[in-house]
Amino acid sequence: MSKAAELAALIANVNNGSSLGNKNFIINGNMNISQRGTSSTGITASGYRNAPDRFRPSIGTAGTWTISQSTDVPTGYGFSNSYKFDCTTADASLAVGDDMALQYRFEGQDVQTLRKGTSSAVPVTVSFWVKSTKTGTFILELMDNDNAREISKSYTVSSSNTWEYKTVTFEGDTTGALDDDTARSLTVQWWLAAGTNWTSGTLNTSWADPAQANRVVGQVNIADSTSNDWFITGAQMEIGEKATEFEHEPYDVTYRKCLRYYQRITGTAASNHYLGTLQVYASGTVFGLLAPYLAPLRIKPAVDQNGTFKFSQTGSSDTGNATIGNLAASDFGWMSGGWGGGTATAGYASGSRATENAYLEADAEL
Repeated sequence: MSKAAELAALIANVNNGSSLGNKNFIINGNMNISQRGTSSTGITASGYRNAPDRFRPSIGTAGTWTISQSTDVPTGYGFSNSYKFDCTTADASLAVGDDMALQYRFEGQDVQTLRKGTSSAVPVTVSFWVKSTKTGTFILELMDNDNAREISKSYTVSSSNTWEYKTVTFEGDTTGALDDDTARSLTVQWWLAAGTNWTSGTLNTSWADPAQANRVVGQVNIADSTSNDWFITGAQMEIGEKATEFEHEPYDVTYRKCLRYYQRITGTAASNHYLGTLQVYASGTVFGLLAPYLAPLRIKPAVDQNGTFKFSQTGSSDTGNATIGNLAASDFGWMSGGWGGGTATAGYASGSRATENAYLEADAEL
């Protein structure tokens, strides 16, 4: 074999995904990590849900949905989970401004290799597996949030309730550099429904300033029947004009990547979950670090709690259920400045733990 032939074979081997790591810009594209939970019902508005991490439903009045992590997957490709939308209340006649999509949001610092806004801007290809009750034309959109630019491409679902593999390529954009920071700079958006405010123009298949009427032209309405489901898995965005095999990575690698954006500590029936030791400086008032974060977060997060917790102090057993007051985020973990329930004595140490299904959460999502 000639040197040229050897080089060509090597490039082909790299491009098929067998030896190229971190080619996929999308985290959790196989939908394996679902920290918040596996199902959310009655969904009518936007926001991250009890479903696979890093993927955000964007819904502006287009039916009611159950959103979940599903085990329905294409056979023979190494996938165990998918992201599922199940219509529970239909909207067969969308209002002009209605919209519905599934988003993935990127930090600016993570997409600098696209070289956007330069003469050497590179194309990207988005590939994924999709299964839909509703057939027809669907729109995939790439949005530059820093410079208010977007590009839309269509793909077709040909067979109802059948897993189909899709690839969509977007050319590089020589206008508008993406900010090199931790804020949202780029969004890929799988459209699922749109009113005429979004569909009445001509589909914008080249990078341009976003005219709303040109963004989602031709999109079918998957909200038009309670029989409709829509699934996605194997979501990958990579540099180049050709899709390669999905990059499967170890579970713990994907999990740690997801922890940058969201993390939760949850008590279990078997052992609860010890949270830490706090200092009591007045009756019912404590201060200290409940627990360190599981990994560094993108920014100082919004923190919250749910459920009840056990309370004790030096030399005593649990004194009963309690709530954590004045929960706050530090740079290192969850901080507490209060305690509701139980009796504490100033100068003593206080222990706390999450009871079954009680949890602390830290949210640094884009």
